[in-house]
Amino acid sequence: MPSDLLYDDPASDVILDAETGVRRSVLPGGVRLLTQTDRSVRSASIGLWLPVGSRDEAPAHAGSTHVLEHLLFKGTRRRSAMDIATAFDEVGGDSNAVTAKEHTLYFGRVRSADVPMAVDVLTDMITASVLEQDALATEREVILEELAMAEDDPNDVGYETFLAQVLGPDTALGRPVGGTAASVEALTIEDVRDHYREHYRPENLVVTAVGDVDHDELAALIAAGLRRGGWELREGVLPVRRDRSALAAPAGGTAADVAALAPHRLARPTEQNHIYLGGQGLTALSEDRHALSVLMSVLGGGMSSRLFQTVREERGLAYTVYSFSAGYRDAGLFGMYAACRPGRTGQVVELLAEELGRMGEEGIDELELSRAKGQITGSFALGLEDTSSRMGRLGTIELVHGRYTSVDETLARIGEVDVAAVRDLAARLSRSYSTRVEVGPES
Repeated sequence: MPSDLLYDDPASDVILDAETGVRRSVLPGGVRLLTQTDRSVRSASIGLWLPVGSRDEAPAHAGSTHVLEHLLFKGTRRRSAMDIATAFDEVGGDSNAVTAKEHTLYFGRVRSADVPMAVDVLTDMITASVLEQDALATEREVILEELAMAEDDPNDVGYETFLAQVLGPDTALGRPVGGTAASVEALTIEDVRDHYREHYRPENLVVTAVGDVDHDELAALIAAGLRRGGWELREGVLPVRRDRSALAAPAGGTAADVAALAPHRLARPTEQNHIYLGGQGLTALSEDRHALSVLMSVLGGGMSSRLFQTVREERGLAYTVYSFSAGYRDAGLFGMYAACRPGRTGQVVELLAEELGRMGEEGIDELELSRAKGQITGSFALGLEDTSSRMGRLGTIELVHGRYTSVDETLARIGEVDVAAVRDLAARLSRSYSTRVEVGPES
């Protein structure tokens, strides 16, 4: 089967990669199952993904996805919260969940002998949670503490503010994943139940597993677990897919405009000023995303990067400095971060902006290109030694990209990036500055 298989293909059971054992099936109810069988390990990582994140919430219910994620650990019709907590602990495994802007993930890692237990617990959680008022009242306090902890961290509050300003503070994508203290306090149990009923359905569910697993046995376990929890799995139901059309990016400014860019300041009793500078970037589906990876590596991806060498090593203006990017199905962002004493802020901001502008005008050399590719491909390959990372990759492939790309193909595409592609992309981004956020002491 070719590696560019589109998942909208009607085939319900295909071998995506015979060499590495990746297989995909559409089960009754439209449930999607992707596995990679690896008999060299005696464990398995299993993930249950729902394509619902904070961007799918009504403004009045901001934070409901994250609250729901917490509540699914608080008991089902068959298990108490303690039963769920101890199920993985008593076999030496682990489980957790993640709420993001465009998906929610429930996952576990166990010995292969304990896969049936893991599937039973995870499917029980997403199908049969009781979602009680008492649990909401208790967990609301936990989540408020989580939000308060983030507010105490200048890095967290700075990044969230930067992201909101770039993507739009009044947009669904720009809102914080966890909502706000006010929105979480306003949520009722019926709000959470409505959110659950709207999004937690078989045709939305994606299951990925990597390790010592058998695809057909896992498919049977999943179907049995979902039916046990009360989900109806009808034949012929097709999976639901997200719209992947991209939104138009707003205009930004050039490096020359950065000095005049009014900073969005947040006063905090810190010794340093935490600086975020950037703007709109690339979507997760952009054809230039591999060039962006190379650009970010050269610009601020390590100790040999330009920002590290220029800002820290040559001038000693900051201890921490780096670049970053994030992509979603219809928007993206790029940015640079540095922390310095307040009196150095202007100089540091100028250097951040100038370095990207220089890359757009003069490009990078072959040595930088080679070093960046080595860093990216090496860290990518090393990361895939872990079954949890491969499980996550399969989920991202299914929910975001809609087509399977082998590891070799991904590495080849990174290898195809040349200096011209990096220079052209740097020139585009250096004309896209829109946001400057500073978190630090009162001036």
